[in-house]
Amino acid sequence: MARIDYIVLVAYFLMLVVIGFIGYMKIKSSADFYTAGGKLPWWLSGVSHHVSGYSGAVFVAYAGVAYTHGFTLYIWWALGIALSMILTTFYIAPRWARLRSKRSIQSPTEYLAARYNLPTQQVMAWFGVVIKVFDVGAKWAAIGVLLHAFTGISFVGGIAIAGTVTLVYITLGGLWADVWNDFASFFIQLVAGCTMFVMILIQLGDGVHGIFSMWDRLPPEHSHIFNDPYTPLFVCAIMVIYFFSYGGGTWHLATRFMSASSGTEARKAAVLSTLLYLIWPLILFFPMFAAPIFIKNLAEPTQSYSLMAMKFLPPGLVGLLLASMFANTLSMTSADANTISAVITRDILPFLFKRLTQFNAKKMLMVARITTLIFILITIVVAIRSQSFGGVLGLIIAWFSALIGPISIPMILGLLPAFKRCGSVAALASIFGGLLAFVYLKLFMHATLGMEVATPIFTSLILYVVVGLSFGKKANPEVEEMLTSLNNDN
Repeated sequence: MARIDYIVLVAYFLMLVVIGFIGYMKIKSSADFYTAGGKLPWWLSGVSHHVSGYSGAVFVAYAGVAYTHGFTLYIWWALGIALSMILTTFYIAPRWARLRSKRSIQSPTEYLAARYNLPTQQVMAWFGVVIKVFDVGAKWAAIGVLLHAFTGISFVGGIAIAGTVTLVYITLGGLWADVWNDFASFFIQLVAGCTMFVMILIQLGDGVHGIFSMWDRLPPEHSHIFNDPYTPLFVCAIMVIYFFSYGGGTWHLATRFMSASSGTEARKAAVLSTLLYLIWPLILFFPMFAAPIFIKNLAEPTQSYSLMAMKFLPPGLVGLLLASMFANTLSMTSADANTISAVITRDILPFLFKRLTQFNAKKMLMVARITTLIFILITIVVAIRSQSFGGVLGLIIAWFSALIGPISIPMILGLLPAFKRCGSVAALASIFGGLLAFVYLKLFMHATLGMEVATPIFTSLILYVVVGLSFGKKANPEVEEMLTSLNNDN
C-alpha cells in the first residue's frame, strides 16, 4: 500500500480508541456495558445488527466462494438472511426487547433459568461460549489474511494488531463503543464499497449495462442460483440456521434487539437490517463476482477481493477499503466478546462463585471487563491455529453453522407461547442430539457440505418439537406469565 493508505488505516484505529473512551464516559453499570441501558435508538440498533452480522470473513472466505462459484453466494448468504429475518421481525425481535424491560436481563441466556431450569441454562451457556470461541477465531483469522495480502504483515502479526485494538476499545466502552463503531464502519464500507463498484464498472467498459453483460464473460455456472456444493439442501438448511442465528441464537445479535427501548423499536431495527441485507450485498459483492474476469486462474481465491482492490483503487482508497474490512471484523468480534462476557458474568460465574451475587455495580463492571479481555485472548489463540479446523471457511460453515442450531433452537423457540410445553427435557435433547449428529458426521461419514450443515440443525429441531409436544408437561404458571407478558409492550 502507499503511505496515504497507512495514514488512513492508522486514523481509523485512533477513531476506535476515541470511540472507546466516549463509551467509557457513558457507562456506569454492567447494564450500560452490556445493553446500553435499553436506550439504543432503532436506527442505530438496525445498522449495528446488520454490520455485526458479518465480518472480514466476507472479504476473504466469501470472496473466494464468489470467485469460484459466482452468484449463488448472494442467494444462500444475503438473500437467505433477508428472508429468514422476516419471521424474526414480527415474532422474535420485539420479544427480546420486552425481556430486558420486563425481566431486567442483561445477557441473552439469562432468561433461560426461568424458562427451563438452572442446569439447562448452564448447559446452553457453556456450550454457546465454546461455539463462539471458534466463530470469533475465524474472524481474527480472516483479518490476518487481509492484512497479509495488503501490507505483507505476517498472519500472526495481523491477528495480534486487530486483537490489541479491539481489547482497548471494547473493554473500555462496552456496547456503546461497539454500536458506534458499527455505525462508523458501515459509513466507511458504504464509501469504499460504492467506489469499488464504480471502478469495476468503468473497467468492464459497458457502463451500467456491465452489471448484466459481465455474466457472459464468466463461466456459465457462475450465474446459476445453485452451484454445487451449494445445493438446494444446503440453502434450505442454511436459511433455517439463519432464522435461529440472526434472530438471537447468535447472542450478540440478540443484544441489538434487547438494547432497544421497546418491542416496537426492536421491530423497526429488524426491518432496517433486513432491507440492508437485501440490497447492500448486491453492490458489495459485485467486484467479487467480476474478479475472474480480471484475475484468472488465481491459486488462492480468498485473496481475490484484496488483489482487485490493489489493482483498481487509487492510493488512499485502498487504505479506506482495508479500514472498512477491519471495521466489519472488529465490530463483530467485539460484539461477540461483549455478549459472551455478559453470559459468563451474569450466568456462569455466579453459578460457580456465589459471592459474585453480592458484588456492587462497580465490582460487577470490573468483572465484565476482565471476562471480555480473557475471552478475546482465547479466540486469538484459536485464530492462530485456524488451519487445524479447516481454515476460515471451515470454521464458519463446517463448525459454527453446524453447531449454532443445537444451542439456538431452545433459546429462540423458548420465547414463543406455541412451544410453552417444551421444557428442559426437550431443550437438552435438542442440544445433545444436534451435537451428537455433528460428531457422528465428522468422525464416521464423508458427508456433503449440505448434509454436514443440515443434519445437526434438523436433528435438534425435530427433537425439540417432538419431545416437547409429545412428552412435555403443562407449562408452570411462571413460564405462562412470562411468555404472555412478551406479547406486547404494555
